[in-house]
Amino acid sequence: MEETISLKELLQTLRKRLLLILSITFIAVLTSAIVSYFFLTPIYQSSTQLLVNQAKSEQPVYNPSEIQTNLQLINTYNVIIKSPAILDLVRKDLDLDMSTDQLNSKITVGSEKESQVVAITVQDPDPYMAADIANTTAVVFQREISQIMNVDNVSILAKAAVKENVAPVKPQPVLNMAIAMVVGLMTGVGLAFLLEYLDNSIKNEQDVEKHLDVPLLGVISIIEDANDQKSRGKVKAIKAVGGEKKNAV
Repeated sequence: MEETISLKELLQTLRKRLLLILSITFIAVLTSAIVSYFFLTPIYQSSTQLLVNQAKSEQPVYNPSEIQTNLQLINTYNVIIKSPAILDLVRKDLDLDMSTDQLNSKITVGSEKESQVVAITVQDPDPYMAADIANTTAVVFQREISQIMNVDNVSILAKAAVKENVAPVKPQPVLNMAIAMVVGLMTGVGLAFLLEYLDNSIKNEQDVEKHLDVPLLGVISIIEDANDQKSRGKVKAIKAVGGEKKNAV
């Protein structure tokens, strides 16, 4: 026969295993908080912006075709900024003790909403180092791009700067704890239903019907006679009195 589980049984299972669910959730949140605050290294972020155009021409100031060409070249500029031709010079200018690949992993380059503005974003455990890398990368690109692609109109719109009381972009302890709470709840609920599914013990008359698949005719309760309780009490009293007499003799 196909077994069905009612909503009442689900709620009873959750209530029965509530302590287990809360314990798993608490452990997950506590572990996430400890790891986020004491073990993960804070990472800071700094950004600078560049405006890149083609070589100046005698065409009108507003030329739609030229702007469209510049937009298509943005991806090329993004690749050049993260190429060894630029990053090797950045490492040399800042005297960085890291490889080009390590420096590349710290830098993210992208256009601002399909515009001609290129954003260079750097993440580093040191906020001042992140700003220095972003600014130096922008300066080196501005200097070298004229030789690489014959582009003579690169402007730095905004330099990277470290603000007061700067906060790290990661880790985010509150977000990590919220995710851990959700995962802990899901794990606790899943484990509660698994334990309930694996529990084959018979505890009441409903379990008898469920496991034996037979109708229940009646229930016999254990009734203890009051006279038996009195008799047991007298026997204990007589033994106690007898023991006292024996001791007296």
